[in-house]
Amino acid sequence: MKKSEVKLGAILTGKSEEELKKPFQGKVEKIYENSALLSITSYDPVDETAISDLNHKIVVNFKRLKVGRVAKNSKVANTNEVKVEKVVPSKPQETEK
Repeated sequence: MKKSEVKLGAILTGKSEEELKKPFQGKVEKIYENSALLSITSYDPVDETAISDLNHKIVVNFKRLKVGRVAKNSKVANTNEVKVEKVVPSKPQETEK
C-alpha cells in the first residue's frame, strides 16, 4: 500500500513476521512516513499472547498492509470499555468510648 491510500480509522489487514505468526486486522490510529500505528481488532488465536504483550497495538510498514477483510477463524479483540460509576463515600465509623 502507499501512504496516500492509508486513512485514519480505516480497517486494514497486516502482517508482522517478527511479532505475530498470522495476519491480523487493525484500525489505523496514526500515520507515519513509512508505516502506520494499528489498534489490533481481530487476530488468529495462535497470536493471543503476543497481541496481549503488544497491548493490542502495532506499527506496520505500508508494504505489509492491505485493505481489510475478515480472516477465517479470527478472534475479535476486546475493546477497552471503561464503565464509570459514582462512588458513594462511606460514613466514618464511630469508635466506642
